[in-house]
Amino acid sequence: MATTPAPHPQAPPKPTWDPRDPVRPLLRPTIRIRLTLLYGGMFLIAGILLLSIIYLFTAQALSDSTSQLPFKVVNGTVQPTTSWCRLPESPTGDQLNDAVTLCLRHQSDIALEDLLRRSLFALLGLSIIAFAFGYAMAGRVLSPLGRITRTARQVAGSDLSRRIELDGPDDELKELADTFDEMLDRLERAFTAQQRFVANASHELRTPLAINRTLLEVHLSDPGAPVELQQLGKTLLATNERSEQLVEGLLLLARSDNQIIERKPVDLAEAAERGVDQVHAEAEAKGVEIRGERAPAVVQGNGVLLERIALNLLQNAVRYNVPEGGWVEVTTEAKDGQAVLVVSNTGPVVPAYEIDNLFEPFRRLRQERTGSDKGVGLGLSIARSVARAHGGRIIAEPREGGGLVMRVTLPI
Repeated sequence: MATTPAPHPQAPPKPTWDPRDPVRPLLRPTIRIRLTLLYGGMFLIAGILLLSIIYLFTAQALSDSTSQLPFKVVNGTVQPTTSWCRLPESPTGDQLNDAVTLCLRHQSDIALEDLLRRSLFALLGLSIIAFAFGYAMAGRVLSPLGRITRTARQVAGSDLSRRIELDGPDDELKELADTFDEMLDRLERAFTAQQRFVANASHELRTPLAINRTLLEVHLSDPGAPVELQQLGKTLLATNERSEQLVEGLLLLARSDNQIIERKPVDLAEAAERGVDQVHAEAEAKGVEIRGERAPAVVQGNGVLLERIALNLLQNAVRYNVPEGGWVEVTTEAKDGQAVLVVSNTGPVVPAYEIDNLFEPFRRLRQERTGSDKGVGLGLSIARSVARAHGGRIIAEPREGGGLVMRVTLPI
């Protein structure tokens, strides 16, 4: 029974304004206009409130100064009512006027100081309120940016199905969100097509190579085959095996370039042990000693891919080693919130300027293309791709005396 494919999510609506229209953009509620109105209105309201408070304080100060004079007239005699207002005992007319003027001036200074103190407290209170209100309003205006950022982070984790779908006026932020959604649609289609291509290529490329290998093995098993034919069959079988390794490496490299969606706890020490077991026979045949302590270092990731990192590094360390007395040291540890895998080996001297070339596909030391029986030239490329897919990195450093120190760090 045929199934109806799920409908693809529709693209977000386009802005209702035409960017080529010289008048229409000026009328839409842009972020600039909204922020201008918002902060201009806040400044105007704060100014009005401050002026009103200062006016009330001034009126109160004037009322207090006129209702409570620093002197009083009793039976035709002027007597002070405060300790700071001093009048002469037998003043003349000019002396009395001067003394009264000084008392009034001093009272005015006291009123002004009280007004200034109250105004400063009012300004401080209004400033706190204005900053708090401005912070809240700015967060409200810029909240779409946070939504866009969160969606971008989720997309960075290979969740290409996420969309912003921002609602609101057709301002710059909605235009950015709609453009981002449209870009995500195109990326999702591209990654889906890539996944289909990898799946199809995996089947189409593996099947004929497997058939060729089977036919060659059948002909080589015939005891009556001529020696020349058997030699040719062995050569073709080695070439076919090399092609299978190349196809497997390319497909793994294509798959590991993406982020890992399904993660499980994986002990990096166990993955390294499995890699050591797989290269143990080859190391013994080449006289290479494998050593090192592997402490538990649990990370969240794909166990098969993490084991492939250790295997590729160990294979390179064993194959590119000294003819006699060589060794490979494999250590794992958890340090500073990261799991660390270090593979060190003896080997030929590697110039520092050649390090970056080692991680390029089909590149080897002092060779532009692959051309030896040591591999297909994808081991370090796959290791770096898998490390990046797990949010980590791999660093290669030349070892003093020859060889390399490969350090893989993954977040715990």
